[in-house]
Amino acid sequence: MTSPDSALQHALARERAHHDHCRTALAAMVDGAREHVGTGEDVSASGADAEVLGHRLRSRAKELRELPEGPLFFGRLDFAGPDTAGDRPGRGPRPAAAGQALCIGRLRITEDPAAPPLVVDWRAPVSRAFYQATAADPRGVAVRRRFGWAPGSRGDSADLTGLEDEHLGRGESRTSDIVAREIERPRVGPMRDIAATIQPEQDDLVRAGLTATVCVQGAPGTGKTAVGLHRAAYLLYTHPQRIRRGGLLILGPNPTFLSYIAEVLPSLGETGVRQSTLPQEIARHPVTGADDERAAAVKHDARMAEVLRRALYARVAADAADCLAVPDGSYRWRVPADELARIVADVRDEEAPYTVGRERVRARIVRHLQDQAERRSGPRTGAWVRRMERARPVGAYLDSVWPRVRPEEVLAQLLGDPDVLARAADGLLDDDERKALPWTARTPRSWRSARWSAADLVLLDEIAGLLEHPRGYGHIVVDEAQDLSPMECRAIARRAAFGSLTVLGDLAQGTTPWAARSWRTALTHLGRPDAAVTSLTTGFRVPRAVVGLANRLLERLDVDVPPARSLRGDGELTMRPAAPGKVGDAVVDAVRGALAGEGSVAVIAADADVPRLRGALGAAGIEAAGPQVPGARVAVVPASVVKGLEYDHVVAVEPAAIAEAEGPGGRGLHRLYVVLTRAVSRLDVVHGRPLPF
Repeated sequence: MTSPDSALQHALARERAHHDHCRTALAAMVDGAREHVGTGEDVSASGADAEVLGHRLRSRAKELRELPEGPLFFGRLDFAGPDTAGDRPGRGPRPAAAGQALCIGRLRITEDPAAPPLVVDWRAPVSRAFYQATAADPRGVAVRRRFGWAPGSRGDSADLTGLEDEHLGRGESRTSDIVAREIERPRVGPMRDIAATIQPEQDDLVRAGLTATVCVQGAPGTGKTAVGLHRAAYLLYTHPQRIRRGGLLILGPNPTFLSYIAEVLPSLGETGVRQSTLPQEIARHPVTGADDERAAAVKHDARMAEVLRRALYARVAADAADCLAVPDGSYRWRVPADELARIVADVRDEEAPYTVGRERVRARIVRHLQDQAERRSGPRTGAWVRRMERARPVGAYLDSVWPRVRPEEVLAQLLGDPDVLARAADGLLDDDERKALPWTARTPRSWRSARWSAADLVLLDEIAGLLEHPRGYGHIVVDEAQDLSPMECRAIARRAAFGSLTVLGDLAQGTTPWAARSWRTALTHLGRPDAAVTSLTTGFRVPRAVVGLANRLLERLDVDVPPARSLRGDGELTMRPAAPGKVGDAVVDAVRGALAGEGSVAVIAADADVPRLRGALGAAGIEAAGPQVPGARVAVVPASVVKGLEYDHVVAVEPAAIAEAEGPGGRGLHRLYVVLTRAVSRLDVVHGRPLPF
């Protein structure tokens, strides 16, 4: 009789051999892609066709060359055989893969395009059963197998160390130890993909349709960021032409966060996706100025959209001239003043972008001239029409009634001229709000010498959107969306006017003065008021003790979100009171204790305390990096930039100082909530003052 251990070793040997076979096939795919590039460049087709073909082949070859090293599959599905592949009552026919065994990995691997694949891409429709099949609804799966790989494996077959079989066809259901170990694996370096551990509720969000805007309210540790990135990879796989034609944009809260998530999409075989922050997307000028809190709050308010629209269209003056006379050889064509006023008024009513409206006025004036000319002496040529469009009187009239303008000119006049601001803000802003807006320093001589603030750039983007539509994307993933102001939401909405959004965030983690308190309000500003909101409340990474502490703080936050729960019973929470003046020593002791374990260690403190703590650690011989080094063993991180990051062991220093750093009336408790939920294994709370929870 074969022992279980020998059977396991025999199964592992077969799977390792299959992995070697897959590795050989992948190498052949890479070589074949290079060969196709050389062949494709010599095809005898039109220049345009050859260019398109060459670009596609080169892109494919580049993608295969840049695939990161790692295991080629993480699971397998054995489907029920043909003898049991008939219809299931109420569930339709079994999948076409009946009787097959399919390995599931991060990309499709095959020896020949016409042959059955050696590995199926996790995004393929047939792979969905790997994430969704249960004993109650096996979806035709007889056995689901998961593979356990050594941590940090670069894809050596010897790193395949274990496997688990779940016999769904027999009604067997089990908790996967492999999935649990992968979720709990120490966090060192950039964020990893979760293709092997996606949960059913996450899979539903990942595979939502292209045209659907998805909003995810995710408690800490529920994987909302990973869901957004895997949704991006899924859409690129499922709708490659539509997405690549429109473009896909990942928007993160800051560059540190983007560096943390930068490796996820390449690990899933998707390169060339733009990952950026909203300030980078809208930056028309460097930020050289600053606003006080009151001015910034008013500038980010949704009412500023109407103030800016009024300021722009105040430049349109339908009655700025009498009748228009345009010379045509020895003859003059005339447009009466009332007709000109009607043209301008009609175009205004159409609410086209400002620049488009100007050209519509020109076109309708020329059409009026053409009608006169054709009634008098017959049809006019295209050259005649273009000459009328360029006629000096027509251009002069346009400049007087619908002048060309730059966004900077509009905003500079609004912030520099109290009368212009008063007219534009009448009935929208009160006196105190209007007084907060103008430049407090010396008014610049012109917009070219203005010192623009971060909020000014948001306003400039709004005006630019009124002038003409910005470049749009096919899909935008917006992370930490709860921190966006209404005006920032509008900037994103303009770039997704003909696309869709994946909106990710947690209202409890909103830390800006204008942070959203309701997803419905935020989605309205994003142009998607009817989008569905899905809550993820089950945490897979933050331990239960840490979630319990955060939930105590959640009760004091002014947001309506359900408390989180955690599936992890492990982890540690340690409260470390310190004597006055001894907080630094207590932090050093906590870090030394943390270094006895595995994984990354982060000391998180109020921004003003970071230099002192880094100095204390350095004096103790502990080298600490900043947050911009994702692979550091020890990092000292300001509380203001820790959002979205994860560390195995967190030392949270002086919670009261973190809460107070946001200033009176700020959202300090929300900032503290973020800090406490960055730990995925252990949390030490070092404090010399009373705790604010």
